[in-house]
Amino acid sequence: MRRFLILFVCVLALTPITAAADTEIPKRPEELVFGTVEWEIPDADSIRFELENGTPVYALRDTQFPLVNIAVYFRGGRYLVPEGQEGLHSIAGRVWRTGGAGEYTAAELDEELDFLAANLSIGIGDLTGSVSLNVLSKDLDKAMDLMMTVLTEPRFQEDRFVKATDDLLQNMKTRNDNTASIEAREWRRLLYGEDYFVNRLPTRASVAALTPDLAKAFVTSLIRADNIVVAVSGDFDEAALKKMLGGSIGALPKLDKEQPPIPQPDHAPEPGVYVVNKDDVNQGRVSFGHLGYRLGDPDEFALMVGNDIVGGYGFTARMMKTIRSDEGLAYSAYSALDFPTSYPGSLRAFFQSKSSTCAYAAEIGFELYEQMRTDPVTDEELTVSKNQFIETFPKSFASASQTVSVFAVDELLGRPHGYWTSYRDNVAAVSAEAITKAFQAKVRPDDMIVLVVGNVAEIMKGHPEHEATFTDFGEIHELPLRDPMTLEPIVE
Repeated sequence: MRRFLILFVCVLALTPITAAADTEIPKRPEELVFGTVEWEIPDADSIRFELENGTPVYALRDTQFPLVNIAVYFRGGRYLVPEGQEGLHSIAGRVWRTGGAGEYTAAELDEELDFLAANLSIGIGDLTGSVSLNVLSKDLDKAMDLMMTVLTEPRFQEDRFVKATDDLLQNMKTRNDNTASIEAREWRRLLYGEDYFVNRLPTRASVAALTPDLAKAFVTSLIRADNIVVAVSGDFDEAALKKMLGGSIGALPKLDKEQPPIPQPDHAPEPGVYVVNKDDVNQGRVSFGHLGYRLGDPDEFALMVGNDIVGGYGFTARMMKTIRSDEGLAYSAYSALDFPTSYPGSLRAFFQSKSSTCAYAAEIGFELYEQMRTDPVTDEELTVSKNQFIETFPKSFASASQTVSVFAVDELLGRPHGYWTSYRDNVAAVSAEAITKAFQAKVRPDDMIVLVVGNVAEIMKGHPEHEATFTDFGEIHELPLRDPMTLEPIVE
């Protein structure tokens, strides 16, 4: 039998394949012609229902594997942490799952989930958090019971809590180990101000003030019927799912009191050049940009496409092409643009270069921003960028799990579903003229903050072959390097 199979395979290998004989293979890749992929975004309303307590649920079946994913998204995060308890949301997110729940010790809960081959993960960010369960369909009921116990009866076992705080303290010690972490910290301070919630970072004192009871009170206050949105995907029976959710999540009470609104920054960033000295490195990190935008900005799509042209994550983007490919000044150079729903986002260019060439690379970046305000982008640039957005758009909805998660988070944050149904049309409608007008109105090189982290003495010397200097961008302000544990300025 084996000899016959080998012979059969050999015959197949020697037999000419004639099915595609009539199709001529192009000689060059650019001559390939692909058929049009027809794809439409799922209708969010068709997969949405509400439990008796008002909790919205998005559920989409996918029978490819005998698995079910359930995610509970909730409002709340760093912005709700009281002053003096910085780090609470981070510690709570770490220990919520690992610290036991209800009648289960931490070890027993681990064992129960392992027995079911179930994965239960929790994370809490600045504005929102999530609790996600992945389990075999046949074990969904048991796993859901465990998930609800974790959601409503967390124990925050002392030894697990101490381990998490110790880990956080160890991580905090590395805050000044690289220029990237220093840059990220100081950039947020310059943009939003010292006291804005995104800049309220844990210190040794605030971590010492944290207790299991504080963490327990923090997370249990968030799991309320009117503060969550549920996303379900996988191989489930719809009627059974609704019954199960109705008896679990559907029994959750509503908030005792309304959550405070997400605060808005009242800080006015001061343009200029800000430097942080770290003299043990031979490269500097540079960021420059300004506050700007919110979701729904009338110029959102023109700015989005224009930003991709000037500083997108590709070798055709102007910053990457000029700063890296043409001049060899940096390994990468990008421009990032975000449109949050709850507070202003920012425009930010960033790169890392040798100390002597930081100013020259920054000069090029500024010139490229200014060029976007004066000269129309080319037809080729416009086509490439718009196609990239349109063609990669379906990836956001590549799976049932991704789809329901997008819709759930949208409802949580207040982004209308119509944003996605019109997304490709809005991108396709962007013109070169619209990009120029948007950059003229919304991108302000004269108002930009420049942040430089590195060996300041070497950076300020510049390069003998280039006349660029950071004094060209505004007044120089020295920022102190901060103690990693207290965040107080280090006094030399």
